[in-house]
Amino acid sequence: MPAFAIIVPCRLESTRFPRKLLHIIKGKPLVLWVAERITAQAPEYPLWFAVDHELLAECLEGAGFRAIMTDSGHLSGTDRIAEANRTVRASYVLNVQADEPLVTAGQLQALGRLIQGECPMATLCTPFKRIVDFYNSNQVKVVLTNTGRALYFSRSRMPYSRDLGLTIDDVWVVANPCYKHLGLYAYRADFLEKFVAMPPGQLEQIEKLEQLRALENGYPIAIDVTTDPTIGVDTPEDAKKFEALLG
Repeated sequence: MPAFAIIVPCRLESTRFPRKLLHIIKGKPLVLWVAERITAQAPEYPLWFAVDHELLAECLEGAGFRAIMTDSGHLSGTDRIAEANRTVRASYVLNVQADEPLVTAGQLQALGRLIQGECPMATLCTPFKRIVDFYNSNQVKVVLTNTGRALYFSRSRMPYSRDLGLTIDDVWVVANPCYKHLGLYAYRADFLEKFVAMPPGQLEQIEKLEQLRALENGYPIAIDVTTDPTIGVDTPEDAKKFEALLG
């Protein structure tokens, strides 16, 4: 039974980008770019993939990675991770998204450090640099306490400048505490089971942000700021951006 494990939830179908994890980028499926990146950046953490389809399992296992078949009916990646960890039985679980091919050692080490503190759940954020991203509802915002805990997550821009209203620009965004939430999490195993047993919260259902379930139920979320570059592959256009970065 490992103290730590990285478990990557993998779903074959995607609304905005069908079967994106098997999308070929420079001769290799996206999910294998992620698998190899995690292995290179964090070899100290045992790695598993919680998959919902045999095609994903075959792809990963054929390349030497470990896959655990999970219920295809799960509504979230967290449900999938919780099921997989009943097999892995790690005390602390790090959740890396299967479409984040630029995760860094620093980010994973920060999560590992945070989850050993007082909070049962941890995550990361990064400063916004462009006003266009700050206004994008698909880029989730988070506001923090001075003690490194998440106050709230939203698709709306936060904080809102009462004085400037709609006139804020790139300079203002950079100069103020405007943070983008990254889809990287860590959980204590006991809390992970509690979390998936809770009914979805009202705010969670409005914003479509699962992490709000923890805050609505009074559980604190530790959070740290990272400036490591990152990219999430949500659309075919994102895949082209990642391919361009590879050179």
